[in-house]
Amino acid sequence: MRRKPALNDRTAGVSEVPPDGGAPTSTAEGVARRSAVAEEQAFLDLATARCDRLADHLQVELSSETLDALERARQRMLRQQHEELRRAREGLVFGRLDGLDGTVRHIGRVGLRNDGEDGEPLLLDWRAPAARPFYTATAVDPQGQARRRHIRTTGSAVVGVDDEPLDGTTTAELVGEGALLAALDQRRTGRMSTAISTLQREQDDIIRAEATGPLIVQGGPGTGKTVVALHRVAYLLFTHRRMADQAVLVLGPSPRFLQYIAQVLPALGETAVVSATCDTLLAEIRVGRDESRLLAEIKGRALWQPALESYVASLLPRPRELKLRWEGEFYVITAARVAQALASAVQGRPYHRARAAFAEQLHHLLAEAVAEQREALMNEMEEGFEDILARVDRGMGHDHHSARTSTGSDIDGLLSEEEIEHLRARIAENATVARFIEAWWPTLDAETLLGDLLTDHTLLARIAPQLSPEEITTVAAEPAPWASSDIPLLDALADLLGEVDAPQPQGEFVADRARRQRGWVYGHVVIDEAQELSEMQWQMVLRRCPSRSITAVGDIDQAEAAHRHTSWAQAVQAAFGDRWTAAELTICYRTPREVMDLTEPVLKKAGSHNAPPRAVRSSGIAPWELTVMSAELADAAAQVVRQLQQRWHGGTVGVIAPAERIAELLAVLSDVPVLTASQSKGLEWDATLLIDPQGIAAEPRGWNSLYVALTRCTQELGQLLLTQEGHSKPGCGGSEDL
Repeated sequence: MRRKPALNDRTAGVSEVPPDGGAPTSTAEGVARRSAVAEEQAFLDLATARCDRLADHLQVELSSETLDALERARQRMLRQQHEELRRAREGLVFGRLDGLDGTVRHIGRVGLRNDGEDGEPLLLDWRAPAARPFYTATAVDPQGQARRRHIRTTGSAVVGVDDEPLDGTTTAELVGEGALLAALDQRRTGRMSTAISTLQREQDDIIRAEATGPLIVQGGPGTGKTVVALHRVAYLLFTHRRMADQAVLVLGPSPRFLQYIAQVLPALGETAVVSATCDTLLAEIRVGRDESRLLAEIKGRALWQPALESYVASLLPRPRELKLRWEGEFYVITAARVAQALASAVQGRPYHRARAAFAEQLHHLLAEAVAEQREALMNEMEEGFEDILARVDRGMGHDHHSARTSTGSDIDGLLSEEEIEHLRARIAENATVARFIEAWWPTLDAETLLGDLLTDHTLLARIAPQLSPEEITTVAAEPAPWASSDIPLLDALADLLGEVDAPQPQGEFVADRARRQRGWVYGHVVIDEAQELSEMQWQMVLRRCPSRSITAVGDIDQAEAAHRHTSWAQAVQAAFGDRWTAAELTICYRTPREVMDLTEPVLKKAGSHNAPPRAVRSSGIAPWELTVMSAELADAAAQVVRQLQQRWHGGTVGVIAPAERIAELLAVLSDVPVLTASQSKGLEWDATLLIDPQGIAAEPRGWNSLYVALTRCTQELGQLLLTQEGHSKPGCGGSEDL
């Protein structure tokens, strides 16, 4: 923090070096621009040098040999800090706050302290509480700030600044509007980048919200749902350090989507994160079969959770008398004792943990039975000799009771407590006893159990009576391998069975350990495209985060999954009941106004009661249509894509089509993504070519899918409409000349 210079410019605007090197429109304006850029360049150089010195110091520390476990833990922490500094060098400084009290605070990817002993921050971490006014201060509520400055950099050079007075002289709707719109107008690279320099207030409110329960964030296309979700992860890990000890799980809709966002969290300095889809949460299981929407809907219902609990409970052994052999003798454990041990062992434990608890009790019961039988035998022997001993003692004048003062098998044949415990340990290690327990209470496998269940009409009717005979027939008719809807059922069974042995996962970083263990409990879970989750998939999430510290972002109007939910209340009722918090993102930053104007009638046909988000930018390019004959589709698509690639050179072009058209298009389009609407969810391109929109609308939940497809572009949308006969004709927007 430092004192600020006098403000040179009291109006909002962009200050930058002219890209063509030409002279500014006025001498005063040029001087102000150069002065602002030079000032921030000097600070960036200072911060970069400080960052490099810290990184070098950490590198020296890391070169020392590790000795004990404590030192190795410290080394892991230092490596993480070193990696954070290394990644932060790109875009290290991006903002500045000038306070009404004369202070200046720079905002960046990481926090840096001055070299001096005063410990004052040189650079504020964007997640720190003191940095929040950078995202939330307005002219109406300046929060003690006079000006906000967005600093744009390329590599190690400052290329522009965007000043925004907060003293009431301007009332801009967006925070850092110039910087935001400049970022939105940049070419897309096929990878998501961080947005810490351009976050808006409604986004920041969600990022910094409490993490004490489920937070469901509704946001239409282009509102920054994914940006908010990922930056919330970074904020929570920074604010709640203990959360990093448990890791955060990020669930995305597809592997392509996870690849798209892969570098965002590492760029924000976070490594305690596991990314997965619902299909990949069970690392050892692979989805190998598509399934009908009807079957997916049936298997996704919440009824399967209690049904599977009942199924596993029915596999527990029933109390009965047990007869075990030990060292040539048979010993009987009564049904009453077995029932008592069973009840004590189960007590809410998973199947295999309950078996382990019962086995331990059975070892004690057998050891006690051996000791009791030995004592009974000794008592019988003593009764036979009692009269003889008494006569001998009387004749000899001895009191035989006074001689029996010691105990132990060597003295009186009875086992001491120590000897009984030793016997129990021997029983626990005995292979014959282990085989007996395995036969009576066998080890079970989730895949085998589910396979048996899903092919047995009678068993299905018994454990899931809510299913109709027709639904049972549908479920039982599908063969292996596993489909996507089977994964939550397998996960539920694996949880109900528990591990036979539960070794501690190994790995240097917490994310590595969490990734390897199915039963890992995460500190927080973030779900993107959460509207697609079935009720059973929500159960998978709850098992991994019983604290319910969950952030779910999505758009209920973009739901394409087989379930029948049309509102968030329906979607999360089975998992959370009414105990969840709603938030909403209302502004569309990505999709231009020209495209968003097309979406309202599509939403209505999808059955939505929501208004589309409000677009805040215009690309200046009207959406266009081109009608072609069906037989000419592939060639026409290839030609249009080439033209779009030339128009958006350095950016990205994506193609979205009905599922039945994908193979045909892939044959001629090898250098652009060709996806169904569902596969395109969460992605964005500079230009989108939408093929056969009516064909997409005709698919299941097709109007929802068309809503997704229309809103993937950041600049230009073109549509190829199909006709079976006739001739090609131009559509709207000048489509003859692309």
